[in-house]
Amino acid sequence: MRPTAKRIVEILMQDCGRTFAEELEIDLSTDDPASLFRLLCACLLFSTRISHAIALKAARSLSAHGWTTPQKMAGSTWGQRVRALDEAGYVRYDERTATMLGETVQLLLDLYHGDLRELREKAGRQPDQERKLLKEFSGIGDVGVNIFFREAQVVWPELFPYVDAKAAASAAQFGLEANPKTLAALMKTKDGFARLMAALVRVQLTRRHDEILDAARKSGGTLPKIHSHHP
Repeated sequence: MRPTAKRIVEILMQDCGRTFAEELEIDLSTDDPASLFRLLCACLLFSTRISHAIALKAARSLSAHGWTTPQKMAGSTWGQRVRALDEAGYVRYDERTATMLGETVQLLLDLYHGDLRELREKAGRQPDQERKLLKEFSGIGDVGVNIFFREAQVVWPELFPYVDAKAAASAAQFGLEANPKTLAALMKTKDGFARLMAALVRVQLTRRHDEILDAARKSGGTLPKIHSHHP
């Protein structure tokens, strides 16, 4: 017997239910320039064909070096960025990514005074236009924008409810209707919905749908530990 949607979501949220930003200790609830900038940089790092664990470590390395605002990142040298990425094991794409980070921060400062909220206003708070403008940043394509939208929908209401292809495919494998409004109805808050999207993506990456469905069929007992993965 297939478990109910509510039960499947309960299992998903138990261990996978935290956003990418939360794992990086980025507080998006403030909707401030620094948090949005850190999210943008992380989206750039995760867009490269490299392991998610290394990309996560690289994002933390940038923050550890104090480059948490566009202005601070602009004060770094290309060589410093390369070394910071190397420290995180981001070695295959270190030089190219260091260049893209520099180009992205310069464009952000030149066009939007380092504040992605200005990009939002320029786009008229229209998701299609926001996507177009975000893709002007070096290293940010549709994959990066999808990650950004999944996370930023908690503070940019025009994006809610946002379900990208990865989350939709994962939902379908659980027998859940991948319609954004239907999925949103399973959660009480926007924060909860964003966490659900992150959980669906992690499970899609690890291909653990059957394991979660098996756990959801059980009425009790210990639930499986779902290890953290990222978009």
